[in-house]
Amino acid sequence: MKEYPFFAMMARMKYIERWALMRNSDRENISEHSMEVAMLAHGLGIISKEKCGKDVDLEKLALIGLYHDANEIITGDMPTPVKYHDPTIRDAYKKVEDMANRKLLNQLPEYMKPYYEEIFFPQEGEEELWRLVKAADKLSALIKCIEEEKAGNKEFSTAYETIRRSLEEMQMEEVKIFVSDFLPFYNKTLDELQSL
Repeated sequence: MKEYPFFAMMARMKYIERWALMRNSDRENISEHSMEVAMLAHGLGIISKEKCGKDVDLEKLALIGLYHDANEIITGDMPTPVKYHDPTIRDAYKKVEDMANRKLLNQLPEYMKPYYEEIFFPQEGEEELWRLVKAADKLSALIKCIEEEKAGNKEFSTAYETIRRSLEEMQMEEVKIFVSDFLPFYNKTLDELQSL
């Protein structure tokens, strides 16, 4: 009988820590991060549908966000300054990520593989979904910077500015709306949020 360790591997996302090069006041793993990215991507998708008039598959968008870093179970979390240092490293690492995704897919029975393949790998005509997930990923990183700043940790101040600029460079109306309508509330305390 064939064995399928896929879901046991997914459960290991909680052991892969993010922001390894930074001093963190609150550690974050890729399981937590992926859930946040899925929620943010779903929200961006709704904004895209309702405010920008685009046709977006919200459920698929959330699933792509949920699994977008699953390959890091195998590769670990490569720090952004290293990963994007130059095109050669970026392209080589993309191949490593693709190989890790393929390895994870091969841990599924044949009847399940097609469902996950379209979540792990971009499909033709779905560029906008992946762009929204990328934006959600950056928003999640920006939110992490805000949370660290609130905790008195200045370690993330440069990262905040870099991520904020990269979000602006994406020139996405959905991101502008999210930043305007939702991001300011991440600076508030629980009591302040509950009193609104």
